[in-house]
Amino acid sequence: MGRYIDEILQPGEKVLYSTNAHWMFYLPAMAAWVAAIILFFLSRTTTTEGIVLLCLSASAVVALVALYWTAKAWFHRWTTETDVTNLRIVHKTGFITRKTFEMSLDKVESVDVDQSILGRILNYGDVTVHGVGEGEETISAIASPLKFRNSITAR
Repeated sequence: MGRYIDEILQPGEKVLYSTNAHWMFYLPAMAAWVAAIILFFLSRTTTTEGIVLLCLSASAVVALVALYWTAKAWFHRWTTETDVTNLRIVHKTGFITRKTFEMSLDKVESVDVDQSILGRILNYGDVTVHGVGEGEETISAIASPLKFRNSITAR
């Protein structure tokens, strides 16, 4: 399966910038994996059979949750594309059901970037594209939001 942008490019249209959902979507899964590992090692430090079983059971449950969160984050990143071409902005989410947002660069009025402190440290944020007569669209938690904005505003 190819990228969505490659399927919809018009003749003479070139991709100038591509980005994706930021890897921070993996943070809950990473925290759960760490908790599962800690619980597993706690089970090895005790000799009481009841506590060993409790720690191993809790470790297994947390590992299953971590596995689910890892798969969910991976699938979200895999099915999300955000691109800027020489003619338009294209944002696509979803696999079975697809949601797309496209706006001609000529219709872009302004581009706002919203980053938290953690977003500035890890280089992710929300970008809101305001269009002339077309409303606005917010693209959440994308990687390198300032580069994305600059690729839209610099012509």
